[in-house]
Amino acid sequence: MAVFAGLAMAPVAQAAETCTTQSQMQPADRDTLAAAAAAMAAKIEANDQTGVKTATIAEFQSNFNGIAAAVATTAPKLKDAHPQVDQVYILDASTLKPGPNGANPDAQFYCTLNKSASETEFSIPQLPPGKYAFAMVRMESANPWLLSFLLRQDGGKWLLAGLYPKPLTSGGHDGLWYWKQARALQGQKEAWAAWLYLQEAQALILPANFVSSTHLEKLQTELSSVAPPAVANGLSVDAPLVVKGPAGTEFRFTALTVDDSLGLDVAAHMKVDSLDDAAAARKRNIDAMTALLAAHPELRTSFHGMWVFAEAPGKSPYATELTMADIH
Repeated sequence: MAVFAGLAMAPVAQAAETCTTQSQMQPADRDTLAAAAAAMAAKIEANDQTGVKTATIAEFQSNFNGIAAAVATTAPKLKDAHPQVDQVYILDASTLKPGPNGANPDAQFYCTLNKSASETEFSIPQLPPGKYAFAMVRMESANPWLLSFLLRQDGGKWLLAGLYPKPLTSGGHDGLWYWKQARALQGQKEAWAAWLYLQEAQALILPANFVSSTHLEKLQTELSSVAPPAVANGLSVDAPLVVKGPAGTEFRFTALTVDDSLGLDVAAHMKVDSLDDAAAARKRNIDAMTALLAAHPELRTSFHGMWVFAEAPGKSPYATELTMADIH
């Protein structure tokens, strides 16, 4: 089930989908939903794949490998964490009807928070009818994580319909820290570094790709406004960022993001014609790093290092990572 997000205005009265925030719920409904989310978090922390599968909707039990892999990967990162249910929402799409072609319709849920102008929105295309919920559980530790769940009510129980684990910090800092640092970098006229720091802020703050909110929309607007002109319309294979090296060699970058697996690194994806020679591919990747830093030297002082992923048609990407001190 694919899920996406966007931000919209107030819900229309005739909408088939409704959202109930935790402050609007009956205490018994809120407690039941929170207990289901906390129990699911405990199973994931314990790497209890059998328990998670038992508490998953039937459609996903029959193809459980992806969820099982996510549980196995996430569990070690949650050791000694203390779960805390942060937010719960009930998303009722019980009255959705299939379209003329029999496909399930798109569903949008608009959640007004505490009768204020602030909103959270969930947008899910081709959602089967049913009563759903979204729950966020903070796993508090020295390196906190967030476990977000899409749940569906089946047989009176809340069962897993989507799992979205993610760290809440990178290098000891949370998303708000990176947001503030991005503004400082922008004030220093370092737009490339600011733009990438805002990407990291967004990655840490966004609970799942199909969720948006007033707060997140402000971050997205700032991210768009800070983007340097060369990347303002996005990068792709057809519209790359072209950087020339010292010998006139052109490097075509199709994406420029961040990677925090080893430290906060610049992550550059580069289109190449061939990856048949590993030694040549590594040299080309390092030359591309040198050229990118020569074009935008501010990146050297704001990041731990750089990844370059060389990508050729029909081949697995060839990746190289160096610290900034090792890029000459």
